[in-house]
Amino acid sequence: MTSAITRIRPIRSALAGLAMLGATLLPMASPSHAQSLIFDDEIEELLKEYARPILKTAGLEQGNVAMRIINDPTFNAFVLDGRNVFMHTGLLMQADTPNQVIGVIAHEVGHIDGAHMAALRSEMQRMQTGMLITRIIGIAAAVLARSGAAVMAGDDIWLKTFLARRRSQEGAADQAGLKFLTATGQSGRGMIETFERLGMENRAYGVNPYLLSHPTERTRIAQLKQNAEASPHYNVKDKPELQLRHDLVRAKLRGFTLPAQDVFRMYPAEDKSLPARYARAIAANCSGSCSKAIGDIDALIKDRPNSPYFWELKGHVYSKEGRFALAVPAIRQALKLNGNRSHLLRMELAKGIVEAGDLAQYDEAIRILEVSIDTRPDDIGGYRTLARAYAAKQRVAEADVAMAQAHLISGDPKQALIFAKRGQRALPSGSRPWLKADDILKTLPRELRERE
Repeated sequence: MTSAITRIRPIRSALAGLAMLGATLLPMASPSHAQSLIFDDEIEELLKEYARPILKTAGLEQGNVAMRIINDPTFNAFVLDGRNVFMHTGLLMQADTPNQVIGVIAHEVGHIDGAHMAALRSEMQRMQTGMLITRIIGIAAAVLARSGAAVMAGDDIWLKTFLARRRSQEGAADQAGLKFLTATGQSGRGMIETFERLGMENRAYGVNPYLLSHPTERTRIAQLKQNAEASPHYNVKDKPELQLRHDLVRAKLRGFTLPAQDVFRMYPAEDKSLPARYARAIAANCSGSCSKAIGDIDALIKDRPNSPYFWELKGHVYSKEGRFALAVPAIRQALKLNGNRSHLLRMELAKGIVEAGDLAQYDEAIRILEVSIDTRPDDIGGYRTLARAYAAKQRVAEADVAMAQAHLISGDPKQALIFAKRGQRALPSGSRPWLKADDILKTLPRELRERE
């Protein structure tokens, strides 16, 4: 969230086209609205901790498997390749325990371990070819019979065959996930509880079990429960500190993504727990009561002075209020407590310095942005902030190159061309910013470069 929930460009097109291919937790899950990725140190660190022993046991700890967070209220998770596990915010907010989320991660790692995505893509291509042949035959038959029924019947057969194979993959991922949980001394109870939740949802919506890409939850639970209960770790509980961190993440997501009135209803004033106070402080900020939020956050910091996330929230509230001179010290403290590891916090610090307008600190902001912006190549605001800092330090040509990058990301190639050319002309040939300008120019359409 970097002081809030940080989103990048909508990813509807990327997910919608692959929804059938993705090994998803929910049956036939597909995006119903534009979605966005969320970047947040607190949530990402917790998910990495959940995933680390599972990935190690699966022999994937060196595989750079990343946990991605999607801003979507549905209870879902999926993989699209062997490098990323996508978790919906809805799953994180609705899961009552860490073990439930860990069970989902184990299932998704089971897909990666089984190379299911490569097999699925191959099967999808075969299915598409088969459907095309069937459709051609069906069209010919329909012309003779004056009916389109043959076409639809052929498509339906291929779809059901494909989904049957998908259900087989899901069952294999279940068993692999349970194996990983047992090997790491964790309970399979959370995985079963997840399937029970899905079963209730499917019954509520009247889902046809033969049109599911996953086994019916009753079948899955029957397949898993006996093995899970036989594990010596079935009754292992989540450690209280891990449960608290889980509840804090849920509170954070609810505070930032739900309407303030819903947050205050879920976490009433009489609830004095740390997660409840965290959620209310965020909701107070989001509803515009910044002074109230600062008091609430200070009380959180008093209880946990070494939490970088409470200091980060304080910096966010001050930034939202436009009081950047106060935001910068809070962000610095968050970064210090984080061990100076967070690129997101460094970016926020640099932006706060530039917004605060203290030229004496601009060189620091430039150094931070030049390094950390590479971790967020889609951060238009980061490039614009860098351009402002360059311009204030009379480094005009470099400011032009930074603005060219911002225009390129925002989808304005003509302005990107103008700024990149102008910056490059004023820079020493072969210098680092000159090469950046050259890279920008080479990514632009050839006809545009020649026309201009």
